[in-house]
Formats: sequence, C-alpha cells, structure tokens
Amino acid sequence: MKKIHCLNNISKCGTDRLPQDYVMTDSVGEAEGVLVRSANMHEMELPESLLAVARAGAGVNNIPLDACAQEGIVVFNTPGANANGVKEMVLAGMLIASRDLIGGIEWCRSNADDENIAKATEKSKKAFAGCEIKGKKLGVIGLGAIGAEVANAAAALGMEVYGYDPYISVNAAWMLNRDVKHITSVDKIYQECDYITIHVPLLETTRGMINKEKLDEMKEGVVVLNFARDVLVDEDAMAQALESGKVHRYVTDFPNPKSAHMKNTIVIPHLGASTEESEDNCAKMAVKELVDYLENGNIKNSVNYPNCDMGVCQAASRVAVLHMNIPNMIGQITGILAEQGVNISDMTNKSRDKYAYTLLDLENVLEPITLQKLNSIKGVLRVRVVR
Repeated sequence: MKKIHCLNNISKCGTDRLPQDYVMTDSVGEAEGVLVRSANMHEMELPESLLAVARAGAGVNNIPLDACAQEGIVVFNTPGANANGVKEMVLAGMLIASRDLIGGIEWCRSNADDENIAKATEKSKKAFAGCEIKGKKLGVIGLGAIGAEVANAAAALGMEVYGYDPYISVNAAWMLNRDVKHITSVDKIYQECDYITIHVPLLETTRGMINKEKLDEMKEGVVVLNFARDVLVDEDAMAQALESGKVHRYVTDFPNPKSAHMKNTIVIPHLGASTEESEDNCAKMAVKELVDYLENGNIKNSVNYPNCDMGVCQAASRVAVLHMNIPNMIGQITGILAEQGVNISDMTNKSRDKYAYTLLDLENVLEPITLQKLNSIKGVLRVRVVR
C-alpha cells in the first residue's frame, strides 16, 4: 500500500487515476509521494519515507530541488500540460494591448446611465481605437511547450513570427509551424518585432534579461508580454521605457507593488494557467509521472535527476540507485552485485549535472546484505527495490 499526500488541492481528474493500492494520507511524514501546486516546501522537513514530489505545473521555485536530490527524492513537473491555457492568455494579452478594450469597457460602464450612450459612443470610440495584429511581427523568446504553441497560433492568425531558442529540442522543432522563422540571434527580435513575448525558465542567466540595454534596442512603440516570471524583466528599466513611450504596453501576469503602478501596464492576476482544463491536465500528468516512478522506477520530466525509462520490469527484480555523478560508481555497484552472485539482465545509467541515476533489472531477488553493501558506497544517496 503506497501513501500519497497532497500539499494543495489537486484536481480529482488526477488523484482518481491513482491505482487501487494507493491511499491518500493527511500526514506528509508517512508519504512516499507528494503532489503539490503552489505550497512552499523550502522550510518543510523532508521525511525519510518520501521518494518523489510531483509538481502539478511547470515552475518549481517552491520546491528545494537540491535538498531533495541530496536525499534521493526525485522532483517532477508537468511541462506542456498547461500550455494551451497560457497560449490563449498570451493571445488575449496581445489583443488587449493592441486595442484599448479595457478602456472602452470602462467607458461604457461609467456612462451606463446616459440615455444617449449610443450616440455618445460614436464620438468617444476613437479614443480606444488601436491596430490589428495580422501582419505584425511577433518575437517569441523560448520555444518550449508554451512558446511553440504561441508561435504556431500567432502564425495562424497571420502574424510574421520569429522564434528564438538556442536549446530547442528536435521534437519541439518538429512541432513548429513551418511559417515560424527560427532565428539564431535574439537581437533580431529586439530590433525588428512589434510584439515580444518571453517563455524561458528562471535561471541566473535569464534573470533580468529584458533590461535597459535590450529595451533600448527595441522598436518604438513595442508591446512586451511576460507570462513566464516577473523577474525576467528589469521593472525599473521597463517603467522608464513605458514613461518615455519606447514601450507602448507591458502585459504581465505577475502583480507586485511596482508593476501594479506602472504607466501603460496591463497587469493580470496570474491567470495564465488558471483554467479547469490546465489544472486537470497538470494533475493527470503529475500522477502519471509519480506512479510510473514508484511502480517502475522510470523518470520522466524530472527537474533534479536525469530522465530514464526501462519500461515495465520483466526480470526477477528491479533496483534503482540514486547517486552522485562521480567516477567508478557503476563499477562499485556492479562489483558488489557480482560478489553477491547477482546477475544483471539489463541496466541504464543516466546523469544530470552532479547527480546520476542507475536502474538495474536483475535475475535474482536481492538479499538484505546486498542492499546494505550498496547503501554503504560513498556517494550513493538512496537505493530502492522497485520490485
């Protein structure tokens, strides 16, 4: 019986997919798996029983990734599960930034009691006029699951789309509409595009990437959209660009005391992935990843350990070893198994930065002494008998 704890309310579309021998527990201290959305785990004591954390969403700022890795706890996220919801919000952001729909709606509300509102409308509507997005240039920085969907949708709407991503995967490239121009220099986007939307993860190299230098490169009257992370944009520099008119509109999904007061900024209360469909999709993907790891030892979409998939175990047993990525680790693991007379029928070893993962299918059932010896190897973080 495997025990799962939810740190947030998780859609039943996901939790209903847990196998029959799984139970939900109110105590995180006895859980083997945790499902989480926005709860802050940085101050949480990680229980010894915990094997995996699945984040129902893409961002993992609320999870102590390295601390989990050090304890042999695999952390998953759900990239792409909310991509359509965010894509639709980006398109809405472009439209409301291009035509003053918000100002027009507010005007109608403030004049609702005017018996001549229909007549007054014809005189006042010019103040809310704008431009169409068809034929305009859109620059998409980051062509992951969300960025690719935005690029494809914008191309379908008749925009001239430029995409930039130096780390684009082969699968992501195949998913792009052929009308999307994949460029190798992001400066082309800054210099030529009428709309710029960013879809990159928060790293030290991307923090404040939209700064004064980049804003100075942009076209006069550009619209910048940020549905990724607020700190990707230097908001002091953005405020100056908005004040001068260099940036026509800044659309952000991240309210804070600064963005909420900036001129010509459309601030949305973090609604990018706030749809029933996105929450359901994220929950279903998170549960699927969690169960596949607990049942089969397979890792997909981890953010602190390498991906590894050996399917369903057909051998006598399967053992997972989470360890530091250091020399001679495989030699020590296989050497101990050989000493104990254990034959390996299949094995996969993958690494990611300073951590690694070894999955072994064995022709024998491991004896307790063998597990003890594996656990005693310097650099081994956790040994788990999957089945």
